[in-house]
Amino acid sequence: MASVPSIHQPPGFRVVLMARRSTVIALACFVLIVLACFLLPALDLTAIGKMSVRNRLTPPGAEYFLGADAFGRDVLGRLLVAGQTSLQIGLVVAILSSLAGIVIGLAAGFFRRLDTPLSRLIDAMMAFPDILLALSLVAIFGGTVGNVILALSIVYTPRVARIVRASTLVVRELPYVEAARALGSSTLTIMVTHVLRNILSPILVQATFIFAYAMLAEAGLTFLGVGVDPSTPTWGAMVNEGRQYIDNAFFLILFPGIAIALSVLSLQLVGDGLRDALDPKLNKET
Repeated sequence: MASVPSIHQPPGFRVVLMARRSTVIALACFVLIVLACFLLPALDLTAIGKMSVRNRLTPPGAEYFLGADAFGRDVLGRLLVAGQTSLQIGLVVAILSSLAGIVIGLAAGFFRRLDTPLSRLIDAMMAFPDILLALSLVAIFGGTVGNVILALSIVYTPRVARIVRASTLVVRELPYVEAARALGSSTLTIMVTHVLRNILSPILVQATFIFAYAMLAEAGLTFLGVGVDPSTPTWGAMVNEGRQYIDNAFFLILFPGIAIALSVLSLQLVGDGLRDALDPKLNKET
């Protein structure tokens, strides 16, 4: 009796995502950063905000694990609190720009009359360098956390809109969308149920990258002195404050710089892993 050949099952999302060691390490690193920033300050282990002029610019050691700043404040404690603001800005920008990009991209890709004007608007916004456009918007709105989030959301919305538009142009012509139209489904139902649900993968990947871009852009803006108000601790603000002491207290720039680099690199690697896991072609090649 002939044996029945086994059917090869493609690896699942979790298997592909965790198959890359770099993705696993990056995800674990980012989770540890988030947990440290949001849990350790609540334990008040480092006397966050406590000043000691006598100990100003103390190098890393037993008393101050990462050193003390120009006001004698513990760098580790400020690093963790500043990380909360930086991470929150990155997350909110990723969410807002994704939502706005979905609305604009769906409208441009689904309604032919809106395609040309919205596409030209997207192209015009993407013609400006991100940091230059962000600088201009923050200068107009003002340097608060909310305004920085708004400015960066405007800057990164075209990235999502472009991807959503391109995906919508393909999906709207597929047979199941035509069948939904023939059955009398409303335009909104088709856009949300039959189009948006099938293009969420590239949106999720792009949102991960925007999370990283927004954190880096916020740090750059704050370092240039036009970002978040100096009274609000962020990693970019710590780098900006520490640059004047770089000759005799380089650690004031070193540790926030490492935090920014680790967070951004981790998110980029996680985004690459998500792209490989969610893209059927890359999944098949893997």
